[in-house]
Amino acid sequence: MSPSIPILVVEDEDDIRRLVVLHLRREGFDVHEAADGEEALQQARRVRPKVVLLDLNMPKLSGTDVCAALRADPELNAVYVIMLTARSQEADRIEGFMVGADDYVTKPFSPKELVLRVKAAVRRVQRDQDREPAQVSEMVCGPVRVDLSAYRAFVDGKELELTATEFRLLSWLLEHRGQLCTRGELLQEVWELPPTLNTRTVDTHVKRLRQKLDGAADYVETVRGAGYRFRSEP
Repeated sequence: MSPSIPILVVEDEDDIRRLVVLHLRREGFDVHEAADGEEALQQARRVRPKVVLLDLNMPKLSGTDVCAALRADPELNAVYVIMLTARSQEADRIEGFMVGADDYVTKPFSPKELVLRVKAAVRRVQRDQDREPAQVSEMVCGPVRVDLSAYRAFVDGKELELTATEFRLLSWLLEHRGQLCTRGELLQEVWELPPTLNTRTVDTHVKRLRQKLDGAADYVETVRGAGYRFRSEP
């Protein structure tokens, strides 16, 4: 990884923040840090990070507040956000994803795994920024339309407010409609993470995507014990 790639670590627990910073700097990243939500936004506006590791529970501004502010800023809304939290309940994951988090890591975590996720996030962000116009510019199934060239998605003509990760997930499912997409395949293709990684990221994102699809939610079918399938018909 290039040392010019800025990463922002936002964590109010000094020991955890220093540990994460140490491991990322060993990998050659340009790492910046913040100990609270207000400092996090100041640093983000200054260094324009590619990836933000963001603690959920912090003083001054919570992680969800910071994430929402990043998504609302046109100069920062493409940043890849990985939430860090000691809370592991599904409701807490949904809380982060509702404001636009891309991934979720529960404490205690393996620094090696965290570095792996950051590397995957950087590859994904760079690929999105450098992508060439899609050969197929549009995919349609029922009321769902995905405009690949404009990076926009619609249901019954109404544009969906999707994060970059949600857009990639919807695009992959739609492109392979009628086929089983396993959790491992989705981890590998959408998040660029190892297919064997033990995480609830895929399931939580699919749940959030269904909520945003609203009346078209039934097009995303759960294949129990295997993964998901985008139906040709609901």
